[in-house]
Amino acid sequence: MDKTTRVNLLYDFYAPLLTDKQRALLEFYFHDDWSLGEIAEHIGISRQAVFEGLKRAQSALEEREGELGLLDRHLRRRKIAEKIIAETEGGPQGDTVKALVQELLELD
Repeated sequence: MDKTTRVNLLYDFYAPLLTDKQRALLEFYFHDDWSLGEIAEHIGISRQAVFEGLKRAQSALEEREGELGLLDRHLRRRKIAEKIIAETEGGPQGDTVKALVQELLELD
């Protein structure tokens, strides 16, 4: 998984545990695709401060993941769901099983 995808997934799980500033930096950089310079100008801080803030925010996300493991469990559930769908595809209850598994995945 690439870095941007991982950060976005971690953000989805742990954003409420970040500070407002950390959330803003991550959103500008990863969601809105702003450059460090654009973020720095918008917020009124240096590019270096933006870089350091992003680094700390990403570290905070990784620390929460290390403590709680929500992303890891989510990815493992998705992998198991894909196996269930693959094993039941073409069988008499395949469509029903697929629909139920998709419903389970949507709970995440």
